[in-house]
Amino acid sequence: MPRAIWNGSISFGLVTIPVKLYNAVSRKSVRFNQLDDRTGSRIKYAKISAADGSEVSQNNIVRGYEYTKGQYILVSDEEIQSVAPKAGRSVDIEAFVGLEEIDPMWFDGSYYVAPAEGFEKAYRLLVEAMSEEGRVALARFVRSNKQYLAAIRPNHNHLQLATMVYADEIVPATDIPEFEGLDEVELTEGEMAMARQLIGSLATQFDPQHYRDTHREELVALLERKAAGEEIVTAVPEVDDGKVVDLLAALEASVAAAKAGRSDRDVPTKKKPAKKATAQKRKSA
Repeated sequence: MPRAIWNGSISFGLVTIPVKLYNAVSRKSVRFNQLDDRTGSRIKYAKISAADGSEVSQNNIVRGYEYTKGQYILVSDEEIQSVAPKAGRSVDIEAFVGLEEIDPMWFDGSYYVAPAEGFEKAYRLLVEAMSEEGRVALARFVRSNKQYLAAIRPNHNHLQLATMVYADEIVPATDIPEFEGLDEVELTEGEMAMARQLIGSLATQFDPQHYRDTHREELVALLERKAAGEEIVTAVPEVDDGKVVDLLAALEASVAAAKAGRSDRDVPTKKKPAKKATAQKRKSA
């Protein structure tokens, strides 16, 4: 049974709805420890001074901010707390926007927002009103001395909250040198037609159960076999260099492979009307 990680309230205008926050995602991973192969014991890490190589006790460790190479400003816990966001238990809605206005790049963590006991009606009212208006709430709240920007959206009969990154945390696409000049790359109509055909052959409705972390599953299976005493014989996998000699030939082969594997996919597809070709050559968007 999930446990609430935060208790507070949603506030918009003069309306306040007490709520609880639950994790909507449970990360799955395989964790390893580093061991001493001589004794099988865990490896511990010591905090070592870069000046003389001696071990430093926790009592002698202070916080420092490197404002220039090798130069630090010492900051106390009290000084950090003096500028920490004011602690509170309120998710303050500042605006309502359309979900389509928010690029998925802005989203970070995902949570469920559940109503506190006795406030189900006010909660349901907010859900229904936001659903009818097709709006997402932009809000701020403080948790663990950190101020979060969040998007709250209705999903069926409940609310979901996604923490968001701030504008200055997004790396501009203009900073990526490989993006320069892409507008000038010319594509033939044949290449475009095959690319559209490939996309169409792979088009389907999204089924999250279809996608699994096969690497983690295989790793867990390997560990279970080793735990059972099975001897594992390893082989070095072949590495594909990823080089494409003939783009059109690669597209044609991809379409053929997609059609061959289509029978294994039992999810219905949505067909889109084909676009009319108007030029022998066009530039990428």
